[in-house]
Amino acid sequence: MKRSQALDTTSRPSRRHDRHDSSRRRSLGVLAAGACLLMIKPAMATPDELADTLRQTFGDRAINRGKVKLEMPRLAENGSVVPITVSVDSAMTPQDYVKSIHVFASENHLPRVLEVQLGPHNGKGVFSSRVRVARSQPITAVAVMSDDSVWSAAVNVEVVTSECGL
Repeated sequence: MKRSQALDTTSRPSRRHDRHDSSRRRSLGVLAAGACLLMIKPAMATPDELADTLRQTFGDRAINRGKVKLEMPRLAENGSVVPITVSVDSAMTPQDYVKSIHVFASENHLPRVLEVQLGPHNGKGVFSSRVRVARSQPITAVAVMSDDSVWSAAVNVEVVTSECGL
């Protein structure tokens, strides 16, 4: 009997030891979470990356100001769901229509935010959506017309809180 009691007492940790393990686990968990947050720090595109993306998308074509209207709030409370409406001045006929609309955010991890393909049967050169914006920055909308001319508009958006993980 004494032998089994001796085994029982050695196989069970003391309450003091339980508290020490629990405290150590909690501390290690907090340290691990903090390390993950440091490693997941959002990256930003550089101005060179944005220029490369524009060059890849539009080649050497000149990007003109005008014809495009970009509507976004100038102050966004939450960067993960910023409403956006892009409209292009076009007759949307088989001779004059919007081929595509692109949106770029220069300081997001990936500067190309979205691309919309349109054609003469769309009726209007307009689309609305919500986009993620990593931080306060200029947002640019670029439209490619049926004659391959390229038009743009930009809006500076200030993000109060960015919870989008970018």
